[in-house]
Amino acid sequence: MGGALATTLGSLLYPAMLGVQKVNSAPERLIATPATGPLTEADRDFVVKVRSAGLWEYAVGHMALRKGTTKAVKIAGEHLIDGDASLDAACRKAAAQLGITLPNQSSPQQQSFVSQLNAENGKQFDTDMATIERAANGQILATIASVRTTTKNSLVRALANQANNTVLDHITVMEKTGLVDFDQVLAQETTPPKLPAQDLTPPPPVPGQPQVVLTPSANSTVSPSPSVG
Repeated sequence: MGGALATTLGSLLYPAMLGVQKVNSAPERLIATPATGPLTEADRDFVVKVRSAGLWEYAVGHMALRKGTTKAVKIAGEHLIDGDASLDAACRKAAAQLGITLPNQSSPQQQSFVSQLNAENGKQFDTDMATIERAANGQILATIASVRTTTKNSLVRALANQANNTVLDHITVMEKTGLVDFDQVLAQETTPPKLPAQDLTPPPPVPGQPQVVLTPSANSTVSPSPSVG
């Protein structure tokens, strides 16, 4: 994939709507035919979802290191930081090759999670962090499976593989805290709130704004992943 495609399609490929809930009216609609395989709206939206999820979880990971009251919560924070930094690097590389414009901020819904947790301390923070993260990762796991089994694009397929591993790790470390409220998780996963599309959509980046880069910790918990593309 050359830079010309990215320049030509970049502004065209930013999704109008996306989120944990399925909001696309034509997810199978073909929007580009790069050398790595046909690219659909669902493929494009998935790449943006990965980026958006990483942006808010990365912030929560740093909160967990600062405010977590148990070793397990701090370990979970380390996994969020390192897993999302590694996945974000793969996401940014795939997006550049596919001409997909990525956000620099998460969706309003995801930002509300960050604001809620930022206002909490002590055991309340620990419990809500573990529960919110477990529910969010459980929801996106189904999206990953759907995209992985339907995409015809090799870059999107490789990103889905890495996202699957990262999300399963995050689910595991949240459960290891012993603080997940599984009743709340089940309720959120089976009956998500009916939010307007704009609350589920990360805002497009400001023109000329440098791309936000998520950096791993000095002693990363993540092994180097195979290069995407």
